[in-house]
Amino acid sequence: MKKVLMLVGDYVEDYEAMVPFQALKMVGYDVRAVCPGKKSGDAVKTAVHDFEGDQTYSEKRGHNFVINDDFDKIKTEEFDGLVIPGGRAPEYLRLNPRVIEIVREFVEKDKPVAAICHGPQILCAANVLKGKKCTAYPAVGPDVVAAGAEWVEPAAGADNSVVDGKLVTAPAWPAHPAWVADFVMVMGGELKA
Repeated sequence: MKKVLMLVGDYVEDYEAMVPFQALKMVGYDVRAVCPGKKSGDAVKTAVHDFEGDQTYSEKRGHNFVINDDFDKIKTEEFDGLVIPGGRAPEYLRLNPRVIEIVREFVEKDKPVAAICHGPQILCAANVLKGKKCTAYPAVGPDVVAAGAEWVEPAAGADNSVVDGKLVTAPAWPAHPAWVADFVMVMGGELKA
């Protein structure tokens, strides 16, 4: 069974943590969600971000998402892929030196990495995007470009996924079908209709 590490923190986007967590478990992966400063059984608060016609997304309190592994015990060599959801969490998780090390370890070992929405903020901070094609929530676009990546504009419905080698990115939760499917394919899995 392949193992996937998911990096989350308080106010991670609800759908971007829960849906991939459940979908990847459904196709047979052992998904381990971790958060700096938290242990297995602890929870992070989530936020629900919606597109309601305003100049930016709205934010509402979401569910509690239970962590199922200890951040301090993570060994990247035990994992086959990495998932970085969006929301508010990436803006402060990228300040954690161990988070940055984890991301670099996955990239240096050429393991699949999936990031969505604001998740690429962590990739920018880890300095692993140079020369890569990447998308994200549009407000993260300037960061992606400054990190040396080729920016791919989100589709009108924010439902597109971009694959560049082992990197899979998407602009927001409407892209889950494409993003999760692309990540499974990059992980070497297959999806059957």
